[in-house]
Amino acid sequence: MKQIVSPSFSRRSFIRTSALAGGGILIGFNLFQACKPEAAPPVDISKLNFNDFNAFIKIADNGMVTIFSPNPEIGQGVKTSMPMIIAEELDVTWDNVHVVQGALDTNNFTRQVAGGSQSIRFGWEPLRQTGATARQMLINAAAAKWGVNTSECKTENGVITNANGDKLGYGEVVKEAAALEVPENVTLKDPKDFKIIGNDASNVDIDKIITGKSLFGLDYKEEGMMHAVVLRPPAFGKKLVDFDDTDTKAVSGVLEVIKFGDKVAVMAKDTWSAMKGKKALKANWTSNSKLESTEEHDKILTGLLNGTTFKTMRADGDVKKAFAAADKVIERTYESPFLPHNCMEPMNFFADVTSDKVRLVGPIQTPERTASRVAELLERDVKDVSVEMTRMGGGFGRRLYGDFALEAAEISKIAQKPVKVIYSREDDMSAGIYRPAIKYKISASVKDGQITGYHLKEASVNSNMYGLIPNFFPAGAIENYQVDVASYDSNITTGAWRAPYTNFLSFAEQSFFDELAEILEIDRIKLRLDLLQKVKGTTDDRIQYSPERLENVIKVAVDKSGWGNAKEGVYQGFSAYYCHNTHVAEVADVVLENDIPVVKKVTCVVDCGIVVNPLGAKNQIEGGVIDGVGHAMYGDFSFKDGEPQSKNFNNYRLIRINETPIVETHFIESDVAPTGLGEPTLPPAGAAVANAIKAAKGIRLYKQPFIKHMKAKAPLG
Repeated sequence: MKQIVSPSFSRRSFIRTSALAGGGILIGFNLFQACKPEAAPPVDISKLNFNDFNAFIKIADNGMVTIFSPNPEIGQGVKTSMPMIIAEELDVTWDNVHVVQGALDTNNFTRQVAGGSQSIRFGWEPLRQTGATARQMLINAAAAKWGVNTSECKTENGVITNANGDKLGYGEVVKEAAALEVPENVTLKDPKDFKIIGNDASNVDIDKIITGKSLFGLDYKEEGMMHAVVLRPPAFGKKLVDFDDTDTKAVSGVLEVIKFGDKVAVMAKDTWSAMKGKKALKANWTSNSKLESTEEHDKILTGLLNGTTFKTMRADGDVKKAFAAADKVIERTYESPFLPHNCMEPMNFFADVTSDKVRLVGPIQTPERTASRVAELLERDVKDVSVEMTRMGGGFGRRLYGDFALEAAEISKIAQKPVKVIYSREDDMSAGIYRPAIKYKISASVKDGQITGYHLKEASVNSNMYGLIPNFFPAGAIENYQVDVASYDSNITTGAWRAPYTNFLSFAEQSFFDELAEILEIDRIKLRLDLLQKVKGTTDDRIQYSPERLENVIKVAVDKSGWGNAKEGVYQGFSAYYCHNTHVAEVADVVLENDIPVVKKVTCVVDCGIVVNPLGAKNQIEGGVIDGVGHAMYGDFSFKDGEPQSKNFNNYRLIRINETPIVETHFIESDVAPTGLGEPTLPPAGAAVANAIKAAKGIRLYKQPFIKHMKAKAPLG
C-alpha cells in the first residue's frame, strides 16, 4: 500500500533559539517561571537541584526531568503525549518525567492552540527535534569531559556511556551541556527504536483529577479576588434599557454591581452569593434587531437551497451537462439543528487588571488570540498581557472564543480588583456560541448505471464550509463535481463545534452514498472502493485525503466488524470519512428493543499515522464515537423570538451511560507522522448509525436528531 507522508514542518518555523545571559540556551520558549511550587510529582521535586536546560526541559542533579507541555489541555491528552515525544528523543525513562503545563509565550513559541486536532501533527517534528537536540548536547558535554569523540558515546534511560564503559547521568553534565552551542543537525530515532512512543501512558493529571485536586479553571482562586456572575440579554437581538439592583445589593455577600455594555456583573465574596444577587436583579430590555426563531431559520435555509445565489467552492467538469444527459437524478436534503457545546466545566476566567499589567488565568483553547483581544479591548500593549492556562473540563470548540476572558478583563478594569467570571449552566447554554443550523442538498446523476455527476449545496446560518472540505471525498472520484454554499447572516452567535462542518456533512454524504448504492443495486462497500480507485494516481494537489489509506481502513473495518455476517437480530451500518488529516471507517451494530433501534457496538478503524499514546488515543476515539452517536440521536436546540428554548439538561437531551455503545478500536500500523484524533471519529458515527437504522427499520433518516424521526414509517426528507 502506498504510504502518504504528512507534510514536514520546518524546525526553524516552529522553534526559535536565543542565548541566555548566563551562557545557556532557549529552545522554543521559556516557561520556567510558570512552574508552580504546589505541583508535586511522585517524588518531592522541591528538594532537588534543577538546572534549566532549555525552554522545554529541566534536569535535576539526580536525573529527574521536568518537561513543559506547551499546548492547552482540553482532555485531548496533549499534556501527556507532547512530553512523551520529547522524552522519547531525550532518551529518558517516562517514570522519571514530571510534566508541567506551560504558559503563553508568543516570543518563543508559534502555535499554542488547541483546535482542529492539530497539536500533535504540528508538534511532532519540532518536539522530536527538541528532545534530540538536548540529548546531543548532553552527549557533547560528556564527551568533552571524558576527552573522547562523541561518536563513541551513546545514551539509554538518561545515562551516557562511552566505549570504555564509563557512565555519566544527565544530571551530572547538564550545566556544561546548557552552555554549549546548539547543534544545527541532530539524528532522530528510527520509529522501530521507540520505547515511550507507542506504549500506553496514563494521563499525567489522572491522580489529581480523581482525587479532586485543583487543576481546572473553576478550581482557580486567589486571595482577595471577587466572584462575578453576569446578567446578559435574555435573547439574541435584545439590549439593556435599565436595571434595578436594590434587591441584589441586599443579598448577603454581594460586594458590587457593575454595568458594562448590555451586561450587568454582580460581584460577591463567593459564587453562590453572586448567583443569588443576579437572580434578584430587575432589568428592562428592548429589541435592537430582529428576534429570530428556528421556524423562520428553517424556511430561510430551504429558500437558500432552492435559490440561485451561491458561492462555488469547487467545480470539476460540467455538472449541468452531466445532469441533463442522465438517465436518473437522485436528490436528497439533510437537516441539522443548532447545538450548544455543553462542556462539563462551564465557562470561567480570572483577570487581574492593574496599571502595569494584565494577568489572565483560565481554561482557553486560544491563549495568544485571547491575549491580543484583551489588549485591544483595554487599549494596552499585548506585551503587558500574560495568560496562564488551566486544564479544561471540555472545550469542543467553545473555548476557542475568549469572550468570557474579555468579560473578566473588562470587569476587573472597572472594579480595579481581581475578578473571576463564572457561568452557570444556564449562562453556558444561552449566551452562545453554537454549532450553526445547516441544510445540505445532495444530487447525483446516473448514466448507464454509473455516477456521472455530484452536486452538493449547503445553506447555513452565518458560516459556510471552510476551504478544504470541498476537497475531501468524493472530490476527485467523480468527473463532474461541484460544491456550492450560501448563508444567512444571523445575530445568533455561531462558531466551531467539535469537527466543524464535517460533524454533520459526513452524516449527509455517507448516508447519501448508502442510498445511492441501494438505488443502483450495488454493494455499498464496493461503491465506495470503486470511487476510490478513480482517485488513485491523481495529480490534483487539491485532494486532501489518501485514497489508499481510506481504502485500507474500509477493508479493515469490514473484516474486523464481521460485516455481512452479523448475528440474527443485529443490523449493521457502514460509514467512512476523512477529516482533520485522519482516515476513519466505522460499522455500527444496532438491535431492536421494543421496536426501538439501540446502538450496541461501533467498530472503529483509524489510520492516524504513528500512535503516540495508545491509551490516550483510544480514549479520544471512543469519546468521539460516543459523542457522534449521542448528538446524532438526541441533540436538538431551538430558538423562539431570539431566546434559546433549552437552558439546562432537564430539557436538553444527551446520550446516557446506559445508551453508550461498546466501541471496538483498531489502529492501522504505520510509520508515518501522526495526525489528529480529537475529532475525526465523531463525523462518521452518525451515518453508520443511520445506515444501521435503515437496515433495521427500513427508514431513511435525513434529519437530526434521529429520535424525533425514527417512528416514521415512510422515508423522511
